[in-house]
Amino acid sequence: MKKLVSLILMLLCFIAVKAQSGQAVEMADKMRSEGRIYVVVGTIVIVFAGITVYLFGIDRRLKKIEKEK
Repeated sequence: MKKLVSLILMLLCFIAVKAQSGQAVEMADKMRSEGRIYVVVGTIVIVFAGITVYLFGIDRRLKKIEKEK
């Protein structure tokens, strides 16, 4: 039952996001024309990479602790 509810919620979120794609975003166009969009994308990539490395590090430490017990 939980899987069905979560599937329905995800589908509803997808529909809401899809409905908003018709508008033009001036800020994104301006940032793209000035070349700043690459700074934003680079920052996002660095943040996600940092989070990923942190989570894998925690996972390794937890596995090590679990093996000791």
